[in-house]
Amino acid sequence: MTQAINKYSLLSGDELENHFSNFLIDSWSYSAVATFARNEKEFERRYIYREPSRRSATTVAGTAYHAALQHYFECLGWTGVEATIAEMQEKAFEVIDNMKANDWKVGKKTPTVEKCVEAATKTANALITNFYKERSLYTSDIAEVIAVEVRTDQWLVVNGVDIPLPCHGQIDLVVKLKDGKIAIIDHKSKSAYTDDAELAYTGAKQAIVYALSWENANPGLPPVDEVWYMENKHSTNKDGSPQLKKMVIVLDPDTRRLYEAILYEPLRRVMQATQDPDYLYTINDADPMADRSELYDFWARTLIADIDDFNIPDSKKILIARRQRKMRDASTASISPKVITSFRKKAATFISYELRDDMTSQEKIEHTLRSFGIMARVAHVLGAYSSTSYLLEIGAGVKIANIASHALDIANAIDVPSVRVLPTLSMHDGHSYLCVEAPHRSGETLMWDAKYLQGSRLPIGLDNFGEIVVWDINNQSTPHMLICGATGSGKSVCIKSTIEYARLAGVSRIIVLDPKYEFVGNLPGCEVISDITDIEKRMKELVDEMQNRAKTGANSKTLIVFDEFADAVSSARSGKELDIKEMVTVGQDRNGLPKRELKTVGREKSLEENLKMLLQKGRSLGYRIVAATQRASTKVITGDAKVNFPVQVCFRVPKAVDSKVVLDEEGAETLAGRGDGLIKSPEYFGTVRFQGFYKP
Repeated sequence: MTQAINKYSLLSGDELENHFSNFLIDSWSYSAVATFARNEKEFERRYIYREPSRRSATTVAGTAYHAALQHYFECLGWTGVEATIAEMQEKAFEVIDNMKANDWKVGKKTPTVEKCVEAATKTANALITNFYKERSLYTSDIAEVIAVEVRTDQWLVVNGVDIPLPCHGQIDLVVKLKDGKIAIIDHKSKSAYTDDAELAYTGAKQAIVYALSWENANPGLPPVDEVWYMENKHSTNKDGSPQLKKMVIVLDPDTRRLYEAILYEPLRRVMQATQDPDYLYTINDADPMADRSELYDFWARTLIADIDDFNIPDSKKILIARRQRKMRDASTASISPKVITSFRKKAATFISYELRDDMTSQEKIEHTLRSFGIMARVAHVLGAYSSTSYLLEIGAGVKIANIASHALDIANAIDVPSVRVLPTLSMHDGHSYLCVEAPHRSGETLMWDAKYLQGSRLPIGLDNFGEIVVWDINNQSTPHMLICGATGSGKSVCIKSTIEYARLAGVSRIIVLDPKYEFVGNLPGCEVISDITDIEKRMKELVDEMQNRAKTGANSKTLIVFDEFADAVSSARSGKELDIKEMVTVGQDRNGLPKRELKTVGREKSLEENLKMLLQKGRSLGYRIVAATQRASTKVITGDAKVNFPVQVCFRVPKAVDSKVVLDEEGAETLAGRGDGLIKSPEYFGTVRFQGFYKP
């Protein structure tokens, strides 16, 4: 069959670019024409603004079924060997597993992503099973598989008219029948069979698009004689009749002319509309195939959003922006932007989002986020001693900041006082996830155990992934550790645990400065000093010792634990109290004898100054310092202080601002207490949540 040459296919270079610039779209397809005829606003959303649609479990199951059939017919065509049903299922399940959380369309029957996956898997499995049992309806007439899943992009002549845009299509299967005819086969998954009369009409338009596209792409091959529509009904027929149904469209010269005429009418309207940037696309509320929530949300966004908020190619932005401005001028003359924004918020009420008591926590999280228009799937749940980590798979286009702003909504849904949404993504099994941490009371205690020690890497606790969180005292980038936490948060227990691990790691000299007398008599083998005067004196001696080490080159590990250092610094001598006074000769009296007076001849370094010297110079001379405080104040934990403490541990604190003082981020105010902590260290990417060890 000789194919007519479309005059527009002869354009090239600047001519082609100029030609495309007159259209809001660059190509058409049967689906686009059918969508335009059914619901013009849905056509505008999908094909002009390139807005992707979320996909229901049934739709995804159909896509998975197509992937399974592709594998089956490729094996049949290339090797002559049938694929097994298990191989087909594997191909289908790959499609379902690769669906992003934000791409699923949830509903009343499938209210969560997990339920969508479950339903899609069940439906795809039913479709594959039906096909495999009744595959002879396909194979009994096939002599040769010519092509499988063919993409076509062709300039077509329809009804004798050169269509000014190329046609994009995807042909499922092309075969040669045993009687020598060429047939195109289209696989369709259905919940109910299409009425024969309806399929004869709609199938005719689709059939002629398939035939013309294939023949234009393969001018040397015989023309298409038939198009088969193979419907597979996934729900079981109660009467035991076959699940597969075949509808054949015969393409003889007369029917071709008829089908081209039927296709041309809606196709012509599409071409006219997409050349007119002022064309008004109307909404069909009765369209059962469109998501009204998405459609009305899209309509509202076109009136208030910027052109860059849509996924529009650069070549179309100027034309669509001009159209958008005109639409806004017409609409917002009578509708204020405030009303439009309010309408967007209410658009989601087309779908129910009720939380039920029988839902799991992960389902409640997915539900809650969806009620705010955020699609996310809880891919993993990792439980620890005092918190649970929910790892969320986030779809493209979702802003992480939007999820963080709904932290209290998530907490309310899962019945906890608060949750922590991590500011960085978490890696698990080679994939990145957004982590939402929620506190819980497990009733278990993470006991101190020597088995967790790793050389000089002192264990601090276990994170929610089961990994040991450590402080490496041999790492020059982590010489000192700051610990902060309110009463009962686990701070003192962490100090005791760290001291015991340090002793096991070979640190024989441990000095504990304990101004609150908390550790007196509890740490055998350690030098414990509690009186503030003695603390000042010992700190000065340590600085002198450090200076001597610098001269002699001595370098032995010394661990200094300074509990409640903030209180000690505020109680220590300061100002004139540090003056050094001596009797000095200031002249002679009237009798010629030396006259002496008590005068200030210098000033001792304060406790804070000595601590700072030890922190700054002692790191390379074997000194390791753990400083702890209950007071998360900027007067206590200054910027200089945090520079000297690269390892920062924060247990539960009263307020979010306290957490920001210690860690530069909120989160510690949401901790459960009793050893539930956060650590920030050069050894870890981001802030890590952990459960501290308990040492009786």
